[in-house]
This record gives sequence, structure tokens and C-alpha cells, in this order.
Amino acid sequence: MTQQPILNSNRIDLLDVYRGFAIFGIFVVNIVIMNSTFINQDQFAMQFTSKLDMVTQRVLQLFFYTKFFPIFSLLFGLGISMQALRLVEKNKLSTPFFIRRMFILFIIGVLHITLLWSGDVLNVYALIGLMTTFLIKKSNRLILRLSVFFLLFPFYDQILEALFRLISFKPGIYLEGYTGETVRHIIRNGTYTEGLKLRLLEYFSNIPMLFGFLVPMAISMFLLGLYLGKNKVYTHLDEFINQVKKPMLITALLTNIYRLSFLFILPQYDIYSSEAFGPVFIKLMIVSDVIMGLFYLWIMGWLWYNTKWKTILSPLRYVGKMALTNYIMHSLIGLILFSSVGFKLYEKLSPSQAFLTAFLVFVFQVIVSKFWLSFYRYGPLEWVWRCVSYKTLLPIKKKT
Repeated sequence: MTQQPILNSNRIDLLDVYRGFAIFGIFVVNIVIMNSTFINQDQFAMQFTSKLDMVTQRVLQLFFYTKFFPIFSLLFGLGISMQALRLVEKNKLSTPFFIRRMFILFIIGVLHITLLWSGDVLNVYALIGLMTTFLIKKSNRLILRLSVFFLLFPFYDQILEALFRLISFKPGIYLEGYTGETVRHIIRNGTYTEGLKLRLLEYFSNIPMLFGFLVPMAISMFLLGLYLGKNKVYTHLDEFINQVKKPMLITALLTNIYRLSFLFILPQYDIYSSEAFGPVFIKLMIVSDVIMGLFYLWIMGWLWYNTKWKTILSPLRYVGKMALTNYIMHSLIGLILFSSVGFKLYEKLSPSQAFLTAFLVFVFQVIVSKFWLSFYRYGPLEWVWRCVSYKTLLPIKKKT
């Protein structure tokens, strides 16, 4: 029997606002890497010493880095679980359907890496999303415990190193011989094919960071999204936000005290960089950043339900309804801005200019998304994903 789409006209606006907010934060972080890749980033950033640029870099460090990837992952996991749970309730949950759906997302991710930008996570999301659907019928307690475990487990780097030795995988060889100047020349002046090759090499060289840092965090947040979905938190978000107010405020306060200590106090002591305690401090910083990201969601939800900020936050939902399209659009815009196929701005924007560019691009996306959704039900990539998933041509235009 062919899987049929479940109509869901009652979208939850706050979840779309969250998705739009996550898309903004992801691009603010990604544009820094698009403007100067990891191979030359530290040296490039050192040249900007104006007060505005120094403040911008501190703002990014305090409020953006490692905050929005967990949010994006949580919302992705929640969205997948909500769809799966609706199908379970109607006895229509189909494993082949979800395998097909995640396979399509995986292919989109691979094409994204190859054609546009090496920093894609959609291929990883597809694999984790498939795993999440297999856990849908497990107990809530197990899912929550697994979420905490994947976030706190401290030995990913050691496990990866041992695995890489076992299979003789050496990620460092992929960019061997490449310098900051070489990369700069290829991105600014090379052909599209040379840029494509560089993107693939960058992706493989970054596998340790991907699987040692981002993947465990993504699994943790996907599982947390599944836990929240199974508890149907989305049906009473206002009540839930008020229920967790006190623990959220206390946790945010404690973790921010640690974050500030990690950034401004601990570096003055030798214990900060010791082999025994250094990794512990870093792990605690990562956990604190994740909690800060969750706090962002809580405070936005509280403002949404309890203040007049709803009017200000509301436009974010247009981007959120087209999250996949807008996420890929970031990379297309980045390719045009920074590479030889466009304006060749690679390593020409200061931190403050890059931040302003990200903000203006996001405003543009809000306007374009609102206009698009005036005529169509879904974003273009969302529509393609749904059509192939359900193996049928779904209507995209709104009825007039």
C-alpha cells in the first residue's frame, strides 16, 4: 500500500519561529567559516583589532558558537518524531517510507556538500533520523537516558583515533600540502571544478570533528526531540514552558557562570590546559553551550506566550516553514558571495561585515519566504522531499 501524506493544516507557529531562529543562528556561524575556512581562520581573524570587530567576535563566542547546532538538531529530531508519532496513532507507520525519506535527505546532503559547501550536516541528520524512528516505540526513560549519555560521554576522540588506526584512515592527508594561500587562490580564482574538489577534501579532513563533536551532540538532541515528541509537549507548549521556568533559569545561571569562568578566568591557570583536566573543562563548556541553546528556546517561548514580543518574533516563522530550502539557500548565497563564481569576497569581510551580511541575508529570506508562502503550500525543496517520499506529485499551489 502506498504511503499517503497526513494533512496537517494546524502547524504550530512557535515551532516554525524556533526553526527560523535556528536558521539565522546557523548562518551567522557558517558565514564565518565560508569567509575563512578552518585551515586559515585563526590567522585571518587576528588581523581585525578594531573595537567593533573585537566586540563582534566576542558576541559570536558568547552567544552563537555551539548554541544553534543543538537547536537545529533538536527541532529536526522533534519534527521527525512528530511525523512518526502521527503515523503510529493512525497505524500507518511504515519503515520503508522512513527509509526512503531519510535516504532522500541523505542524497540532498551529499549534493549539498559536493555542489555548494562542505559544512553540510543533512547527510548525518538522515542517518540519525533513521535511527530515531527505530527508537520510536522504546520507553521514554531509555530515550532520555540515551540523550544524556551521548551528550556527556567524554571519550569520542579516543574511540575515533583507535578506529582510524584500525582502518588506516588518516584524515590529515586530504589537505596535505594545502596552505591558507592555496585555499584562498582556489576559492577566489579557481574554477568551479577546483572548488568542488576542495570541498570534498575539506569534508573528509573534517571527519574527526564531525564524528567526534557534532554527531554525538546531534544524536543527543535528536533523542531529546524524540522524548519531547513522545510526551506530546508540542500540544501544550505554553504550559510546559511555564512548568520548566524555575529549573531552566537556575540551570542557565549556573552554566553561564561556568562559561564566563571558562573564557575569562580558567585560562590564567595551568590546570586549564593540563592533560587530565583540560578535556573535562572543554566538555563542561560544550554542555553549557548546549544548555544555553535550549535556554534560547525557552526564553523565546516565554516571550511568545507572555509578552507582546509575539509580533516581533512572528516573521521568523516564514523562514522556519521553509527551513530546508533556506538552509540550502545559505550555501548558494555563500558560494556566490565568496567564490570565483560570484563576487570573490573570500577573506575580504571583517567579522562585523560578515555578521551584518548574515543579518541582511536573513532579512531577505524572511521577505522571500513570506512572498513564496503567499502562493505555495511548501518551500520548493520541502515540496520535492515530500513528493519523492510519498511517491506522488503533491499539489504545491494554494487554492485561490
